Amino acid sequence: MNNDIQDITNEDINLGKLILQILKSDVVILMSWGFNSPIVIKMGLRFKVNGFKLKNGTISIKYNGGSDLFDLTFNNQDGTVRNTLEGIYFDELGSVIDDQVEMIENYKQKVNNEYNFLSNEE
Repeated sequence: MNNDIQDITNEDINLGKLILQILKSDVVILMSWGFNSPIVIKMGLRFKVNGFKLKNGTISIKYNGGSDLFDLTFNNQDGTVRNTLEGIYFDELGSVIDDQVEMIENYKQKVNNEYNFLSNEE
């Protein structure tokens, strides 16, 4: 993992900021992942999450210039790779990450139980 943060360029920093801006377009979903500790890496961004599915894990998002798409790596708490997804469009990043980190069966019920929310939705 440390190789990803060596020799960071201004291009990497700008790309990391762009990815973060994309993710912040739906800040409620971003926060539901337990998003924290973002760091710029070579051609991307890495951050920690703590969702219903991926607990205390990390996600790396890297820009693939050849395809003009993004590649995602999801790591478990111990650093092992849980899943890798390639060829993700920028406007799909949030929903793809949400599916891997947060979305479980009976999601609304779990949220209500976990946070003691009341909802009119079925």
